[in-house]
Parts: sequence; C-alpha cells; structure tokens
Amino acid sequence: MESAGLDPSHGEPARFTPQAKRRAAFSHQPSPRSSSQSPAHQSSSQASYQASAQPSARQYAAHDAHTANAASSAPSFQPTHSSHAAEPQASAPRAARPARRSTGSTSRTGSAVQPASFGSQSRSAEPYRAEQHRAGQRNNAALRNAAPRGSGKSGVVGPAQSGATRTRHRGLRRLLIAVAIIIAVLILAMFGTWNWVDGRLNKSDWVTNHADTAGTSWLILGSDKRDGTTGDDGTTGYRTDTILVLTKPNSGPSSLISVPRDSLVNVNGEYMKINAVAQADGQKQLVAQVENITGQHIDHVALIQFGGLKGIVDALGGVQLCYDHTVDDVDSGMKWQAGCHLANGDTALAFSRMRYSDPQSDFGRAARQRQVIGAIISTAAKSSTLANPGKLNKVATAALKSITVDQATNPYTLAQMAMAFRAATGAKGINGTLYWTDPGYYVDGVGSSVLLDDAKNHALFSELAQGTHAPGIVGTLEEAAQQ
Repeated sequence: MESAGLDPSHGEPARFTPQAKRRAAFSHQPSPRSSSQSPAHQSSSQASYQASAQPSARQYAAHDAHTANAASSAPSFQPTHSSHAAEPQASAPRAARPARRSTGSTSRTGSAVQPASFGSQSRSAEPYRAEQHRAGQRNNAALRNAAPRGSGKSGVVGPAQSGATRTRHRGLRRLLIAVAIIIAVLILAMFGTWNWVDGRLNKSDWVTNHADTAGTSWLILGSDKRDGTTGDDGTTGYRTDTILVLTKPNSGPSSLISVPRDSLVNVNGEYMKINAVAQADGQKQLVAQVENITGQHIDHVALIQFGGLKGIVDALGGVQLCYDHTVDDVDSGMKWQAGCHLANGDTALAFSRMRYSDPQSDFGRAARQRQVIGAIISTAAKSSTLANPGKLNKVATAALKSITVDQATNPYTLAQMAMAFRAATGAKGINGTLYWTDPGYYVDGVGSSVLLDDAKNHALFSELAQGTHAPGIVGTLEEAAQQ
C-alpha cells in the first residue's frame, strides 16, 4: 500500500483510514511499485483499496487520540501487523517522492493530518545525539587520563592504575637495576680475579702424551726441597715426599689416593724409589711413572713447596688437625698432644712431615698429608674467608708463591681441583693408598722399598675413573685393618 509522503524504506506503516476526499488524490496516479502491472490489474487494485478505505467513527477517535499523544512525546515508529506483507527493498536506493496532501485533509487542531509514526524526529534526536557525543568525549578523556604512565602507547586506553601499584612497579624496577649492577660488578671482579691469578701462576711442562682416559686426573706433589723449614733429616737434593692422585669421574664419587714415597719403580732399566725420579730423570718422567702405576692419563699437575704450605696456613689463621697420639719428634720438629688442635703454619708443616714416630711410618704420614691439604681447602672455602677480601688476598698470594702447575692449568681448573679434593676427603668420597705386596722389599743400591701390586692398582683406578667404585677407604692398609 502506497501512502503520501511515505519513505519506502520503512515498509508498510500502521494502517489508518484517510478522509474520503483523499481517495481522489490517490486514484488518478498509480504507485511506482505497481507501474509494471497491467491496466486491468491496476484498476482492480485501486477499486479494492477504495472499497476498504471507508473511515469509521471509532477510527476517527483513535486517530485524534494518537495525534494528541504525538504532540507531547517523541514519536516512534511502531508498525502494526497488516494483512499486506511488506514489499522487499530494491537493491538500488529509491528517490523519495514529494509529500502529497489531499484537499481538506486537516486535523481538528488545524494542522495537516499525519500519523504519529511519520512525525519528524529532528527536534528530539539532535539534542540527544549532541549530549551523547559530549558524554562520550568526557568518558574517553577520563580513560586516557587513567592510562598507566610510561606505557609508550599513544591513544591506547588501559585500566586505571593505583598509587600502590605504581609504587610496586618502581620498587621492582629499582630492585632489577640493583641486581643487574651487582651481577656486572661480580663479573668484572671475577674477570679481574681470573687475570690476576692466571698472571701469577708458575707454569711448567709436566704433561706427557699418554692416551686420554675417562674422567679427569690431577697429580698433586709436595716437595721437601729444603727451604729453611725445621726438621731437616739430612736428606739432600730435590724430593717429592707427597704424591697424591686426585680423580674426578664424569659421574660418581671423587677419589684421592696416596702413592707411597718409597714405591719401587724401574726407569730405563734402573730401579729407584719414586720420590727420587723427578730429581734423577725430570718431572715428566715422574708423571710417566705415576701413569704406569695407575694406568690412567694425568691431565694436570700441581707441585706445592712445603714452605708455601706454612705460609698458606698462617694466612688462613690456622687449620684444625687431629691425631690420636702424643708426639715429640726431633726429626720433623713435631710436638703434639693427642687430640684435635688449631695448628699454625709451623705445626702443620711438621705434622705433614713426621713419619719416624708414627707406628704406620710412611703410610701414616701419607694419611696426615691428605688431612693437612684437605683442612687448607676446607678453611679457604668457608664463607668467613671468602667474605674477607683482605684475608683472601693473603691466602691467594701465599698459595701462588708456592705452587707450580702445568701449562694447561688455569684458575678454573684450579677451582675444579679444589672442589674435587674436598669431595674426595668428605664422607661420600674415596681415599686411601695403593695396593702393595711387600712394604719392606729390599733392593741393592735402593734399600727398603714398597713393592706395588700392579694388577690391583690398575683395576682400582679403572673403577675410580669410571665412577663405579663405592665410597670409602681403599688400599692394603684398609684391607689389613678389616681382617
């Protein structure tokens, strides 16, 4: 149904019956949407419309009430159901037809008769849209002001951030900056310490071309070269009275095994005690003899002078040592009351040298030497020592003056050696002496010596390097004690 002034996009409006005179206005001009129909069909449609367009008194009353309500409130489009289905909108926009007014079509108030649903909304919609726009601007401004500071995103609206949250964020940033500074200082200190230590290491050519074996092995030597210490027993020349093999497997317990200083070895067809090899045939020959005894490649070597041992202990402020016998030994200068005592440098040196007053002779001395070195490492690793830069510097200076290492050793490998030594002398480590068959084997020109058990020692060090040996004490002395 086409109505005068109706926007086609609204579909069919609520039905009302126009005045009788309005029929003439609609009857002489067909609707554009029905222009495609035949003349006969158009005449039939117009006749049907005119027949149904007769107004009634009830419809006039409803129209007057609707007009009065429209004058006091904003009109709205509320179409009623009609028996005529709304025609579908055209795909292209349709030009609005000019409004038509039938002659004499006026309301009782003198204005043109117009359904409330077609009333203009310009006066009510514009103030509403303006107020809504201003409210939206106020809301957007409030959200922009509440965005977190330092977000770096212009125009991005985020949740408001409380003062407590901003304070926590500032505190976290300060903490992260402080941690970064501390890490940087530590890295610089470590780098400086590395260079300082590495530049003061005395290095020498010790390592042989023996085939590599499992794990990592260090040969730790203690020299009795006379350097003004007390207890000179008349021995001249260069001797390595302390010979320790430290082994750290890839997995498993570390081990520290003593090689008796009187162990009998054969160097180029000549028999001698192992502590005289370095003086007679050179330090590499000593390393080669230890590799023959153990069957393992020696990766690193550290030679410690006894005089340096004294200086290290004094720099640490003494070390705790224990011995169950009371001793007054003239040869070593050791004076000891049975029990545990804090020993200074002189006492620690005599403690590691004494053997004639020990019931186990050289084997007992080897055990005490392991104890002294272990006590030095444990004391140096204490937090009280590490947190005291002055004390730590004295210890490092004394140690670097008295130690000689192989060419491949650096501060890192020294730290590895110290940790492995500490682990080996702990409750979960392995320590002891080599296996032998005769501790008093006599050879002309050599004297009483220790005849080693090569088969047992090779089997022992194979297990130590593989990390398959159980923690505990090993060697012939331990076997004899268990019997």
